[in-house]
Amino acid sequence: MINQDDHNLAYNEKIEALRAQEFPMLQGIMSSSSDIFSLIFFFLDITYLDHAGTTLYSRSLMDEFSKDMMSNLLGNPHSASTSSQLSAWRIENIRLRVLRLFNADPKDFDVVFVANATAGIKLVADAFREQPGGFWYGYHKDAHTSLIGVREVAGSDSRCFESDEVVENWLDNVINNQYNNVTGEGCGLFAYPAQSNMNGRRLPLDWCGRLRALSQQSGHGLYSLLDAAALVSTCPLDLSNMSRAPDFTALSFYKMFGFPDLGALLVRKASGGILQRLKYFGGGTVEMVTCLQESWHIKKEHTLHAQLEDGTLPIHNIIALDSAMNVHERLFGTLQQISAHTSFLTRRLYEGLKSLKHGNDASVCHVYEDPKSSYKSTSSQGATVALNLRDSWGAWVSITEVEKLAAVKSIHLRSGGLCNPGGIASSLGLDPWEIRRNFSAGQRCGNENDIMNGKPTGMLRLSLGAMSTLEDVRTFLDFVKELFVEHREVAQRIPIGLPTVTNFYVETLTIYPIKSCGGWRVPPDISWGIKPEGLAWDREWCLVHQGSRAALSQKRYPKMALLRPTIDLEAELLRIRYSEALPPSCPSEIAIPLTQDPSVFQHENAPNFTSRVCGDAIKAQVYSSTSVTSFFTSILGVPCYLTRFPPQGSGLSARHAKAHLRKQEVIKGQKSIIQSEFGDKERPLTTPILLSNESPILVISRSSLNRLNEIIKARSPAGKAASAQVFRSNIVIAEDTASPLSIEQPYVEDSWLSMTVHNHDLTRETLQGKTIMLDILGPCRRCQMVCVDQSTGEKNEEPFVTLAKTRRVDGKVYFGMHAGLAGGEGSVRVGAKVLGIRR
Repeated sequence: MINQDDHNLAYNEKIEALRAQEFPMLQGIMSSSSDIFSLIFFFLDITYLDHAGTTLYSRSLMDEFSKDMMSNLLGNPHSASTSSQLSAWRIENIRLRVLRLFNADPKDFDVVFVANATAGIKLVADAFREQPGGFWYGYHKDAHTSLIGVREVAGSDSRCFESDEVVENWLDNVINNQYNNVTGEGCGLFAYPAQSNMNGRRLPLDWCGRLRALSQQSGHGLYSLLDAAALVSTCPLDLSNMSRAPDFTALSFYKMFGFPDLGALLVRKASGGILQRLKYFGGGTVEMVTCLQESWHIKKEHTLHAQLEDGTLPIHNIIALDSAMNVHERLFGTLQQISAHTSFLTRRLYEGLKSLKHGNDASVCHVYEDPKSSYKSTSSQGATVALNLRDSWGAWVSITEVEKLAAVKSIHLRSGGLCNPGGIASSLGLDPWEIRRNFSAGQRCGNENDIMNGKPTGMLRLSLGAMSTLEDVRTFLDFVKELFVEHREVAQRIPIGLPTVTNFYVETLTIYPIKSCGGWRVPPDISWGIKPEGLAWDREWCLVHQGSRAALSQKRYPKMALLRPTIDLEAELLRIRYSEALPPSCPSEIAIPLTQDPSVFQHENAPNFTSRVCGDAIKAQVYSSTSVTSFFTSILGVPCYLTRFPPQGSGLSARHAKAHLRKQEVIKGQKSIIQSEFGDKERPLTTPILLSNESPILVISRSSLNRLNEIIKARSPAGKAASAQVFRSNIVIAEDTASPLSIEQPYVEDSWLSMTVHNHDLTRETLQGKTIMLDILGPCRRCQMVCVDQSTGEKNEEPFVTLAKTRRVDGKVYFGMHAGLAGGEGSVRVGAKVLGIRR
């Protein structure tokens, strides 16, 4: 007799066998009209752990759908032609298939096709808003954002149920009218998710039936809305019992099959009358309309969906759903089999994460699980694990850093607030006042403020699907073991009490005229201007997407590294070349004036061009030349403009440094006070920047880089050493080999409060007028962009993986120091002496 584990392993082997053929996109080789994106994954197999967002479509699905499209002529179903009637016939058959998929009797249920689950929820909300007496709305705290949004339609008459027990108590008292006021012609709607999209906890499905029975006894007119999108991705939903079924069930098919992008609202016909109060009507939903002399119309009445599906249906998406159901069953079997498979994998993942310990026996993973759910039970837990990581001291690890490292390892997961505000707040212990405070302090959806005031603001989510395997589970567990399990103290920290260091000099000066493109080294015989915004012409230009108007970055377009700018001082031009083969008819070089010649920009009376750079909205000057635009667009394969953001004084929007204040700093008025053993030092609270990410100037040390490369080579002889260019540094400092004290001091810059740069020998006669002082603003937080080889545009794991092991502090990865001019203006040159002043 085969036990359950043997059966699960046999099914897993079956899925492993079909993955190479059916899901070639997981092999890390992406086909595209441009080969830019193929560099993003650098040919590592992909581990996909975001099936709760959308699952993957198979090759067979796309082949079958394509064959269907090429074999049949499908017209608009609102016409009477043969092709139109074929579409109408196919759509109605697919509608029946959807009902059968959920054991819903066509006599009792109807299917309304919508864009996605959210569209289905909004359709219900819009209908309830039309009720003459308004409506009361209640929702569970584990609800997706789309369910919570309905409260804005209900107005003040809404309630959030903070736990299952509160719902149970409410249901017990519905008959006694012990809930929010529902009087007169008013009605009520209770909504909740069948499965939490945050942690996969499955909620009781019997609430809908109990609510209906109690509503009938009390006569209150209460309805139920079930968000089944997360549940049905890996679990069957049985609507065969009419008395227990929800009145309205919203779901998304791309979460089940990966394709098509389509959703549905399953409506219990006995409850469908309330949806008929919708006032708006679109094409295809009416029998007759008048618009001259009087306004009159008659809606279609033979089916509910005919009244609610406004306009032409997404014909091809619905036809694709037919292929999706065919192929899904052929590849994976029944939803019950998928449920058993994903439950087996999720249990292995959960147990593996819980078992991980640091060298001091502290837990690595904090898994957010509901006490009422169990990873051993498919009835209470879905194929999702929500977690955060801790270091060996118990401090939270930044989810942004985890996601950056996951990207380097080609692991795809979800992080952040997960569109589940109630679940996030209750799991992380965030009160409303704390959430508001975090917002005021700069937290936004998708930004890097993921630990604030000692608490995480989000979490990681790992979700599995029908095509997931044990190898996916092992890969993620190995990833955590390699990069987050601490066996000893690894962070490279500078010893306390080092003397002031004087034997450094400026080894190289580099500017990056166009943000995220290649750098240009300043010749050693030139003194280069430096202003509060940074080095002259550093990151004064950027490439902006023509549609989104967001600044382009090497993280998305690594070939930007191969765009090589040169400053031609004699001709006063910025020249740009591309270091690889050029597209046909593309010039070998373009040149634009360094001066702010207004004739090269779009006219002043043109609409303001607002772009976004690192979260900041800026007003940029756009180059009007079509040859300039086509040069960058043809090389990168993305429609973009070249824009300029010159130093302040031009009236354009200001940006300021974002480097975090050191722990030694306090705020007094408009000044930052740096406290050190040498006394307090003032500096302006805001430091101006142009288009750099965080600060005017980035400084790295050659000895620190050497130490990093030593560790990379020690980890693997085949490991690729990092160049200074990958860190986008403006100033590289190195020990003076002529000094008798010349020994490498890696990471000594971590202890610096400021640095003085002397453009000649350190003698009293030459110091005057030749010295500039740079404030050290803080350490530079690193991302996976340092993995882009600046000479080839290819991506590698290093140096980010080694940095994560050796330079992670408070859950964040640092290398290099942000700096800014302490005051005034000046110049700097290669070979200048550097004096570091420690804290």
